[in-house]
Amino acid sequence: MQRFGKVYLVGAGPGDPGLLTLKGKTLLESADVVIYDALVSPPILAMVNPHAVLIDAGKRRGRHSRLQDQTTQLLIESAHTAAIVVRLKGGDPFVFGRGGEEMAELVAAGIPVEVVPGVTAGIAAPAYAGIPLTHRLYSSSVTFVTGHESAGKYRPQINWAAIAQGSETIVIYMGLHNLAVIVAQLQEAGLAAETPVALVRWGTRPEQTELIGTLGTIVAQVEEQQFEAPAIAVIGAVVQMQEILAECRPTI
Repeated sequence: MQRFGKVYLVGAGPGDPGLLTLKGKTLLESADVVIYDALVSPPILAMVNPHAVLIDAGKRRGRHSRLQDQTTQLLIESAHTAAIVVRLKGGDPFVFGRGGEEMAELVAAGIPVEVVPGVTAGIAAPAYAGIPLTHRLYSSSVTFVTGHESAGKYRPQINWAAIAQGSETIVIYMGLHNLAVIVAQLQEAGLAAETPVALVRWGTRPEQTELIGTLGTIVAQVEEQQFEAPAIAVIGAVVQMQEILAECRPTI
């Protein structure tokens, strides 16, 4: 009977190395192979076992160095020769990270696999900007949604109208490229142009920057300031707390 190594899908968190879990750090220090995404921060990569094989899997918009099926095949091949294989993914593997797809393929191939959750950017980036996603005075519901849908999905498109009416705080991943369309649909669904919006770029990293506006102004602000991805968008009244809490943000 053939024996394989084990693959660990490890969430690297949003960037601040202090947010990496202890379990994730231990695996990086003992890994034989680490296959990582482009958004994993250099300080976290510095924790990797110096004798491990490091492989860049890319995964930035418009700059995919490997197709998804190629990455999965690489994981399978690595498990044939290495005892500990770490698939290091930005944020959390199961939150818009395609971790479920990779795990299913590994299970189908008979490869032992385990997920190690990470802190997702949709929670950490707003927190580091001084924006609580819930607040007794402003919001008791949160929706996490991707602003960048892939082809061949299980459904044709996100129901922005339902999201606009169903949640007091909306957190959008990978939405900057489609921001104008998203904003227009949310306003058509009834959200006021005065609804506060925050964009947090490179959340939890030293280069973190924020852009604060409203649904009516944010698209023009992005163009004027040439605000670029990667960024998390937060839409809702909780963004108002940023003026009060930003001074208490964590030290990066």
